[in-house]
Amino acid sequence: MTSGNSSENDVPSPRSIDESERETIEIELLLEGIHRLYGYDFRNYALPSLRRRIWHSVHAENVNTISGLLEKVMHDRDCFERLVYNLSIPVTEMFRDPELFRTFRQKVIPILRTYPYIRIWHAGCSTGEEVYSMAIILHEEGLYEKSRIYATDMNDRSLAQAKEGIFNIQRMQLYTKNYLESGGTRSFSEYYTAKYNSVLFHPFLRKNMIFAEHNLATDRSFNEFNVIFCRNVMIYFNDTLRNRVHELFYESLSRFGVLVLGSKESIQFTAFADSYEPLDTTEKIYRKIK
Repeated sequence: MTSGNSSENDVPSPRSIDESERETIEIELLLEGIHRLYGYDFRNYALPSLRRRIWHSVHAENVNTISGLLEKVMHDRDCFERLVYNLSIPVTEMFRDPELFRTFRQKVIPILRTYPYIRIWHAGCSTGEEVYSMAIILHEEGLYEKSRIYATDMNDRSLAQAKEGIFNIQRMQLYTKNYLESGGTRSFSEYYTAKYNSVLFHPFLRKNMIFAEHNLATDRSFNEFNVIFCRNVMIYFNDTLRNRVHELFYESLSRFGVLVLGSKESIQFTAFADSYEPLDTTEKIYRKIK
């Protein structure tokens, strides 16, 4: 027979929630709220990168917690748009990683010469520096007139800047260096006009560019392409979203189309690894073969 008396020690205490677990729950609720209310899906982005950028927004919005940010996002469209911009901070430059563009000239341009018409998709184009780099290469190789460059991003503020073709003049020294190292054949200053603290790239470079909003996490294929560029984008995705995007690219590439990922990413360990052959293993340039 047991005693009817019990001590406080016999009563189970509520499970203490570790602060990191609380934070993860708050982030999941924030991302779910954004998806359900606004249709933007960040739920399969890599958590470490998201965490840093979310906390940056917490401080910028003068709230104390991620839950406080969630409340503000749910009731303030402007706050939501600032958060989305922060979560998709553009990190780019013209002819970034010059060796990749040099390799593109050497190994992909000869393939493109055989096509009567060329479609190129820059997925996650940010503020457009990579798009203008491609236009310059195609112009110098005599292929721009038969080309269309589709530049997409989920960030409408970045797209607006890309459409204008206006960039900070202080970046031109770096961009000129990158251009020359990538195999540029002219004076880089021929392609833009300087005014005050900015430069405007010449309109002829924009005439065959098409800019549009496209979200790799939720949107489907919208055309067939001979080349797809997607660099430094999927490094922020988890495996689920990364595989989804590779499926999207596979569906969007024409037979023998070229996928350009850059040195930081790879087609290996995806469901489509056997569907490509490498054109360059260092710069991760692949050709679709089946």
